[in-house]
Amino acid sequence: MPPKTSTGEPSAAATMKKQYLISYNAISATLWFGVLARVVMHAAAEGVENGKVYEELEQYTRLVQTGAGLEVLHSLLGIVRAPLFTTAMQVASRLILVWVIGYQFPQTTKYSPAYSSMLLAWSITEVIRYSYFVFALTDSVPKLWTWLRYNTFLILYPLGVASETWLIYRAIPPASKLDEKYGWALWAVLATYIPGFYTLFTYMLKQRRRILRAGANKAEKKRV
Repeated sequence: MPPKTSTGEPSAAATMKKQYLISYNAISATLWFGVLARVVMHAAAEGVENGKVYEELEQYTRLVQTGAGLEVLHSLLGIVRAPLFTTAMQVASRLILVWVIGYQFPQTTKYSPAYSSMLLAWSITEVIRYSYFVFALTDSVPKLWTWLRYNTFLILYPLGVASETWLIYRAIPPASKLDEKYGWALWAVLATYIPGFYTLFTYMLKQRRRILRAGANKAEKKRV
């Protein structure tokens, strides 16, 4: 709960933090909606194997995802209550995808359907997640948004991970040609996906059980 003044009103610092988080999440949701809309538009019009999605979205997505690095800082400074380890792990894996795999190895990324499926999984997830946070900060979360937030990851997270690992795997041969150690480093990144997937997915499952159980208890109290 935000700290309050002697009059019972939220302190100026708490109010500023809330306003900042609302703005940050609203802007992030809008930026990721831009990714989602353009992926759908180009994939529907031109398909996912002609490189158009990559050409139109690679730089934009790289910049948007880089901005999401602020979430690690938010967690580190205690601005939000998100666990630092899981936040840093997810942000780091995505930065590798946009700055190493997508940016440095277009020859294995540009024409792969996995690039489009990865962006689709990321963008849907982030539009739901960031807008959910905006609703939560304004105490007005629709039931539909709660359901989306804690159910769509069951499909989108495996889709995103499958797409990411395929793109990393495809980048290993050209990386090894540049430097054998580079290739081994990407193999090491792939290896982290096994414990990483388990950690993040089970964390979301726990969150899902907690939120849905709280919703069920609230509904039960209303009936009583």
